[in-house]
Amino acid sequence: MDEQAPAGGGGSARPWRALFEGMADVLFPPNCVGCEGLVEADSSFHTLCRQCARRLVLVRPPNCATCGYPFFGAMAESGECPHCAELRPVFGEGRTVTLLHGPMRAVVHALKYRGATWVLRDIRRIVAASPHLPGFLRGATLVPVPLHPRKRRERGYNQAELIARIFTEVAPVKEVAPILSRVVDTPTQTRLDRRGRQANLKNAFALAAGAQVVSDDRYVLVDDVFTTGSTLNACARVLRQAGVRQIDVATLGHG
Repeated sequence: MDEQAPAGGGGSARPWRALFEGMADVLFPPNCVGCEGLVEADSSFHTLCRQCARRLVLVRPPNCATCGYPFFGAMAESGECPHCAELRPVFGEGRTVTLLHGPMRAVVHALKYRGATWVLRDIRRIVAASPHLPGFLRGATLVPVPLHPRKRRERGYNQAELIARIFTEVAPVKEVAPILSRVVDTPTQTRLDRRGRQANLKNAFALAAGAQVVSDDRYVLVDDVFTTGSTLNACARVLRQAGVRQIDVATLGHG
């Protein structure tokens, strides 16, 4: 996958590209997307300085089986997750790679709203460090949550699909299958509560034209962020109505 575009190719050019990017980083040190300071030459990341990198929170078990949020303190004792307590999931289980706090929120926002596809290099590194993702995704068909065609044209790519393809680099999956479409151009959900999000997403998704599902296969919906679960639930409902029996979800961040 090419980090500068949704589609890849030209594998023979990758060593030259890596050399060019390395020289560019030395001559023009990149700014940290988390704090806007310079990224040190010895930082483990390309777009995060050492201090911001230390603030990344990689999710490890124990975690909520539905949304993936890690259990801390009293949550671990009770086994109850306040983040999805009001959600009636249409899907089975969920996993997330990181918490969407501080620098990780900046990384995701840069990808979604600033066209910063270069952060995919660091997203790869973060995903590769996930302790539970490979086993969770093994053998599944990954289904990216779709964007409306208008938003896809404006952005130039669907970040959920790019993330799904990065997931394939850490787990032997069956395929990435963009079999859903967003048929309603819904307003942004950023300021909506759970009920508002559910109403906003009513009938917003459908099977893509010509798409087929195998009812006995396991499908994992992939999105950038788990917030209330409303978007993933709406997509899972479409797959369920199409006859899919086993549906799980995986996200890059939770917050």
